Amino acid sequence: MESFTYRSRIRTSAKDLFTWHTRAGAFERLAPPWEDVAVLEKTDGLEDGSRVVIRTKIGPVPMTWLIEHRDYREEKQFCDIQIKGPFKHWEHTHTFVPDGPNACFLEDNVKFLLPMWILGEVFGEELVIRRLETLFEYRHGTLMRDMKMHKKYGVTSMKILITGSTGLIGSSLIPFLTTGGHRVIRLKRDKSKIGENDVYWNPEKGEIDTSKLEGFDAVVHLSGENVARRWTDEKKTEIEESRVKSTRLLSNSLSKLEKKPAVLVCASAIGFYGNRGDEILTEDSQAGKGFLADVSRKWEAATALARKAGIRVVNLRLGVVLSPRGGALEKMLLPFRVGLGGKVGSGHQWMSWISIHDVIGATYHAINDDSIVGPVNAVSPKPATNLEFTNTLGNVLKRPTFFSVPSSLLRVIFGEMADETLLSSARVMPSKLLSSGYEFQFTDLETSLRNLLGKPKV
Repeated sequence: MESFTYRSRIRTSAKDLFTWHTRAGAFERLAPPWEDVAVLEKTDGLEDGSRVVIRTKIGPVPMTWLIEHRDYREEKQFCDIQIKGPFKHWEHTHTFVPDGPNACFLEDNVKFLLPMWILGEVFGEELVIRRLETLFEYRHGTLMRDMKMHKKYGVTSMKILITGSTGLIGSSLIPFLTTGGHRVIRLKRDKSKIGENDVYWNPEKGEIDTSKLEGFDAVVHLSGENVARRWTDEKKTEIEESRVKSTRLLSNSLSKLEKKPAVLVCASAIGFYGNRGDEILTEDSQAGKGFLADVSRKWEAATALARKAGIRVVNLRLGVVLSPRGGALEKMLLPFRVGLGGKVGSGHQWMSWISIHDVIGATYHAINDDSIVGPVNAVSPKPATNLEFTNTLGNVLKRPTFFSVPSSLLRVIFGEMADETLLSSARVMPSKLLSSGYEFQFTDLETSLRNLLGKPKV
């Protein structure tokens, strides 16, 4: 039987770190974004006998794991035992060792046996250990950053309402919040699936259950139609209305409450600035021209009533959000992995990117820092040109990037959308985040991509 151990010192008490692991969203928060993994079902808690069923893949082969928790010792340890899954034996013990009142050592010990079939032949024990090294480096790093951020703001518990909870950002933000001890309520459109932690709304019909909106500490509005496809007149209407109508409905409803939230963080986009070449853009820069700039202006203006009602409104102008689970990076990965990646158009256009981890961090910062009001650029302080991004991604994946996609071909395929997204240049700086003291987790593009893709530098 093989054994693997990963140990880190984390600046929080053993009690607090153990409690973090017991909360909803812990598994989702620690699941590495490069792995295709999802929780199918689970019982509450980590006590002996509680179980979780996980869907994942070993290489291209889909697998289902049934894990049972055992050897539970409150604030000290718990163990995950494979009942059914790809290994002949799998035993993962989490141990929490105090190191004074404000720090502890987290030790993950995995004992495993590979099955006596092709899985063992192909992957082998050494490869499993290398993957475990990468996995736990990611998990422990995430824990360190999360605990630091929760400690920084010192907020014990908030009640937070979120729209777009199943999207790329929402599905990452919610586990961060719940493991931090906050209660999250989701705005949902399907009346038949409204549970205890859900509130009904239907922006298209102008419907929202205002009776359940009282008493929230913060509201985060993330919903909006995907822009990454060819724009017909009908599609452009959907893009605009999904943002403007939903924001206006939410803003107006919040403004009429007796117990209003202290803050509304509403998604926006750096499309607000339009195509600006090499110009350095801050929150004080004027709006640009084009469809996305027009939509972004209307989107931000739709929060007016909430602002007039005394709610602090933050318009989070999102850049290119990096995550292999969705968005631009997910679409790039297949062609790059098979050696067909390359620059888009001239490659000189600026891509103002941001790691999904910093989107979460910037959102939490906006919720908690009362000095932040109005537009906030959610981008890394080190934007890259498309050519720089292309070469960096190719280097991380160890693939050539000889190919290029001509602007003319993109215009034929995507029409107006190509000029306003793929070929557009926006060199945006996060001036408000930096001046308000937000500490970026990832400012270097290569480091961010390696973290997100599980490709440590050798």
